[in-house]
Amino acid sequence: MFSCMRRVGRLRKAASMFNLSLKISFVIVLAALALASISCSASAKNEVYFGKTVPPARNVLHYYTGDEPESLDPQVSTGQPEGRIYMALFEGLVEYDPKDMHPIPAIAERWDINNDFSEFVFHLRKNARWSNGDGINANDFVYTFRRGLSPKLASRNAGFGYYLRYGEAYNQGAVFVQDGPNHFLLEKDFAPEGNTSQPLSQKSLAPAKLTLPGDEKTRNKLLAKDPKLKAAVAGKELVDVKSEDIGVEAVDPYTLRLSLRQSAPFFLGLLANQFFRLVPGNAVKVYGDQWATLGKIVTCGPFKLKSWKPYNELIVERDPMYWDAANVHLDEIDFYPLTDLPTAMNLYKVGELDAVANHSVPNPWVETVREKKDYMIAPEAASIYIHINITKPPMNDVRVRKAFNLAIDKDNWIKWRKIVKPLDGIVPQGIFKEYPYPKGDKFDPEKARALLAQAGYPVTRNSDGSYACPTFPVDQVEYTFPTASTNKTMAEFMQAQWKQSLGITVSLRSMEFKTFISYRANLEYKGMAFGAFSADYMDPYTFSSIFYTPAGDNGTGWWDQKYVDMLDEANTLSAPGRFELLARAEQLMIDAQPIIPIETSAVNWTKKPYVKGLYPNAGSLFPWKFVYIERDPSKWDYGTPSLTE
Repeated sequence: MFSCMRRVGRLRKAASMFNLSLKISFVIVLAALALASISCSASAKNEVYFGKTVPPARNVLHYYTGDEPESLDPQVSTGQPEGRIYMALFEGLVEYDPKDMHPIPAIAERWDINNDFSEFVFHLRKNARWSNGDGINANDFVYTFRRGLSPKLASRNAGFGYYLRYGEAYNQGAVFVQDGPNHFLLEKDFAPEGNTSQPLSQKSLAPAKLTLPGDEKTRNKLLAKDPKLKAAVAGKELVDVKSEDIGVEAVDPYTLRLSLRQSAPFFLGLLANQFFRLVPGNAVKVYGDQWATLGKIVTCGPFKLKSWKPYNELIVERDPMYWDAANVHLDEIDFYPLTDLPTAMNLYKVGELDAVANHSVPNPWVETVREKKDYMIAPEAASIYIHINITKPPMNDVRVRKAFNLAIDKDNWIKWRKIVKPLDGIVPQGIFKEYPYPKGDKFDPEKARALLAQAGYPVTRNSDGSYACPTFPVDQVEYTFPTASTNKTMAEFMQAQWKQSLGITVSLRSMEFKTFISYRANLEYKGMAFGAFSADYMDPYTFSSIFYTPAGDNGTGWWDQKYVDMLDEANTLSAPGRFELLARAEQLMIDAQPIIPIETSAVNWTKKPYVKGLYPNAGSLFPWKFVYIERDPSKWDYGTPSLTE
């Protein structure tokens, strides 16, 4: 037990003669040695907290963040582990409120919004600076937004910028149709017949120019279906949509105007997303793709990068150049990446970690840990589901997709998981009170087998009562998931369900998280892949928008113009009509079955009682500037802190 009491920093020093993999293995072995004593004491009735509660000597937070970050470039990665690190290093126009995740001022100290939420004007604070001391102005935002949408960067988060005028057109390499000097064909003149939805270009903006695919073959296919459009385009000059066309304008050095392609009531909250956090143009120009590495990186958040040892630790320190440095309480945050949850919790137990990332408490430990006063549980705006690659057979058949969904006894899974709720679509249950949640299919193995037979894969019953599906191409379907013990448990449960209900053994494939993200997004997987999405802002549209574009976090290959039109129309409406139309769009997606909904998550993590300002908000995203170490026990958190007071 004594060896378990040493700090992680001492472990690294003692193991410095070894390579990185040996160092991490040593930590895991150390945690394993602690397991015996922990397992005996964890259920003790007199334990108020799960482990040691001695505040660190310095104002340093030791935090288990999840997997190794894919990149420190906020416009590259879409993962939540990276998102939490970005919130320490980078800032944008707005930041998440630490409790309710609604947008609060950041580099923008105030803003003006027009009546239909299609134009936002931000007034920037004049004392914002980069970590190298350079001042921040509106042109930094213009550069950042244009870069994020550039086809060259190919950001998986680029879809967030599609709300900006011509953002999607630029990202997709589209063209305008020019008819004489400074005269272009307009979008409104070629709206599909019978389209009763409000035009995307709002009355408060100049009419939007018509855009067409830049790829000639794709463009010709589109024109062939529309004689009127084909005739109008004939003989006209095609002009590339450029970054300068995007609806981002520096009115003056400290005023930024954003013009949208449509009404977007949720857009202010979306701007806290990592995609919109400032990127240093000068550093990118000098170092290219290597700008976000140790020794080269320039940041603008409350902390700056101090050191980074991949797969071991990432340390940030308070940045004196930050505009609000006087109100940043921590001197340092030490982020530790791990994939083994018992190891993380054991290190927390013995005091090596002060807090752990969401979903870190292993399921078998929940009954014990949830009784402790340092256990954080609250509703979470997050969904767990299974992506289906509908571009490859046999999953390109909706009957097969529905069969795999119907074959899973989700109620049994929910009961085993203890803290989660069922999920019918993509919007998490119970988070948005006025949202009319559509219903998905329930467990029905008989119907699942019938659908497989209709698709050409008959299921037979063996003499022992088990099932077999000998004609199903099992070599074309596997389940891919990122390496983590909880993901593996879920994968094995699903594998057993499909075997039991359909007689099909789906092979499992684990993959490092940062590799998995791009592998799934690029539809390189065959069959199915793990999916999880946490709210980027507190509105159901953050989930609906996953399928607004076939790229990015979609990861299924499914896209439907009718679905997109319904979302666009919904965002021109006020409540309750807006939520009703969003729900109808969600039902359309459910019927197409590009995903298998599994569960609505709940916040499930631990923090020491002396860690203050770290709230179990619905998105598990934390503005670190508000976090501090409280040394007076009378002011500690004795339970989950309130999200409303």
